[in-house]
Amino acid sequence: MATCPPYPTHPSGPAPVGGPPRHAHWWQKRWVRYGALAALLALSGLVILALVRRQTGTEGFLVGLGLAVLPVPLLTAAFRWLDRVDPGPWRNMVFAFAWGACAAALIAIVANSFATKWIATATADPAGADTLGATVIAPIVEESAKAAAVLLVFLFRRRDFTGIVDGVVIAGVTATGFAFTENILYLGTAFGADQMTGGRGIASVTAATFFVRVVMSPFAHPLFTVLTGIGFGIAASLSAERHRVRRLLLPPAGLLLAMGMHAFWNSSSTFGTYGFFAVYGAFMLPALGLLTWLVVWTRQRELRTVREELPAYAAAGWLTPAEPFALGSMRARRVAREYASRHLGKPAARTVARYEACATSLAFLRRRGRLGRVGPDFVAREQQLLHEMWRGREVAQPALDHAARMTAPPVRVVAPPWPVYGVYGHSQRYGAPHPQGPGFGPHPQTAGPGSYGYGYGYPPGGPGAPGQTHPGAQGPGSHGPHGSYGSPGAPTTPYPAYNPYRTQS
Repeated sequence: MATCPPYPTHPSGPAPVGGPPRHAHWWQKRWVRYGALAALLALSGLVILALVRRQTGTEGFLVGLGLAVLPVPLLTAAFRWLDRVDPGPWRNMVFAFAWGACAAALIAIVANSFATKWIATATADPAGADTLGATVIAPIVEESAKAAAVLLVFLFRRRDFTGIVDGVVIAGVTATGFAFTENILYLGTAFGADQMTGGRGIASVTAATFFVRVVMSPFAHPLFTVLTGIGFGIAASLSAERHRVRRLLLPPAGLLLAMGMHAFWNSSSTFGTYGFFAVYGAFMLPALGLLTWLVVWTRQRELRTVREELPAYAAAGWLTPAEPFALGSMRARRVAREYASRHLGKPAARTVARYEACATSLAFLRRRGRLGRVGPDFVAREQQLLHEMWRGREVAQPALDHAARMTAPPVRVVAPPWPVYGVYGHSQRYGAPHPQGPGFGPHPQTAGPGSYGYGYGYPPGGPGAPGQTHPGAQGPGSHGPHGSYGSPGAPTTPYPAYNPYRTQS
């Protein structure tokens, strides 16, 4: 979930793949789509607000709101922590929470009420209708409504949705918003029940509801919907050409698992006096532990990907030798931001954070390329990320070098065991970067083909052998004749020179 701009902004960068964009109709403009979505969510929020307030009363609504908001910061902070390796834009999380709290909650309350009333009328058994609604109808309706947010981000924010962690974060935040609205309804109704029995303030029913829903199981809805997010996340990490069937089947499979777990949890109250506690202890807590281990393991794997992929760019001269280690350690990243903030202020810390995000996205992009999962915009995306990093290097690189020294022994850059695919500057010999910076053709004293072969864009014979410089199937790059995608020529606007901050310790 990268936070870098989607297209190259440097004058020497190529235009987006596919040529200049054609004139868009008014309904295709971004501000129109964003405005329509914001209006839809706002209208849903007003309607659900009115429905909940009518059912709980004004006082019950305020009490429910005050109690329901308590777990929200903790849950959102947990999901944001999971997303720290490759942080996504805040607007995706805001959309997910708003969808869960407004649109999904409105769909669920209307559909559940209609289905329960219809079953009660058709069967003349109100008690059976309530049980069937809670154990069958509610899981199907609610999980489908929450899954819609994950689907929308998957389809329309595909660049920000690349793996399991992204699916878990979007699904979890959506479910957090849904649980927030649902808890207002339940807590407000419980408060009203206490008032009707003569209780003052938060009495027994409200306290019991708060303990079960907010203290014991605030993770219930996120736990269910995360299964849907995992299905979408695995599908996002697969190649569309090689795994078409699996990409189509995994999201529905995750949704079905979410519905099944939700139904089992809702039916626990029918298992006897201690059925709820038995399901909670023997099923919900182990499931929470297993999924927590999975997402933390996936987060560590993302950091390992950064450490394994970025040495190729260090070998080409784009990064310092110590940066791959520093960028693959959350502790070193934090030390780098603190170092920049201490010496140059908070804007420098934001520059370092942006540099870290772009480098992480670059590592993930390169990994997808090595696995044959690149899209048509691979070249433009790699160039854009490298140019963004180059503009911030005079602030970020010394901070990351300092962080590497503070958190680990000195790191020596080594040649990667695979060819340097699609990296700027691969026409120069390893260890001899061009004086103008990486990617500006051969070094004047070591002119000649690169040390590694190039893989992307070659005919079906495999990657080029070391020393080859022919252009490959896609033709020469836009900035030079060497390599599959070419090496960039000198930009019209020179890159900035290093400042004295680079030598500070």
